[in-house]
Amino acid sequence: MHELVLPEVTLQAGLRWLDLLGILAFSLSGALLAVRKRFDLFGVLVLGCVTAVGGGAIRDTLTGQALPVFLRDETYLWVAIAGAVIAFAFGERLARFEKALSVFDSVGLALFAASGALGAIAAGLGPLGVIFAGALSGVGGGIIRDLIANEVPEVMYRRDQLYATAAAAGALTVYLLHPHLTPFQAQLGGAATVLLLRYLSRRGWVRLPVRRLPEG
Repeated sequence: MHELVLPEVTLQAGLRWLDLLGILAFSLSGALLAVRKRFDLFGVLVLGCVTAVGGGAIRDTLTGQALPVFLRDETYLWVAIAGAVIAFAFGERLARFEKALSVFDSVGLALFAASGALGAIAAGLGPLGVIFAGALSGVGGGIIRDLIANEVPEVMYRRDQLYATAAAAGALTVYLLHPHLTPFQAQLGGAATVLLLRYLSRRGWVRLPVRRLPEG
């Protein structure tokens, strides 16, 4: 039996579609927060786009790219704008789903952490570098979003809902899978790890310890 090997063009197309899905997810996440904060259309577009491309820009900078991918391929910006417009137009309907914002945020986190890890591997970084680049790629857009919206970034305090830790675990998963699978499969595995940890933490089954100092 012959092993099925997908053409490189097909793999690259798959990775690009995952990146675009992450852009859309993060754009919806940022734009929905802007709608909740009663931003005007321009503010919704800005927050949606910054959230969408922020993590990717950090990823490309860390992995030595001359320009972030959204400046080299405007498709990414158009997808981010589309997500923001959808959130602005249908924000009230989307907001009826209690977990809509969290779901979009988790999908974006998962896909960008995994793609950041792949970029770090391609740049020749070691395991710690891959984990750092992947985690920062995943949480970067969310941190920028929260700071612009005048909120404390979730990554700093939400121990009951793993965020940066989940992104780091997803990046580590990509690093471990990459020698044995295609990049596309490794990215899917890393993203699945992030989503699983986010789900388990939301259910209260996985938490990080917190050190409390005595008062007084």
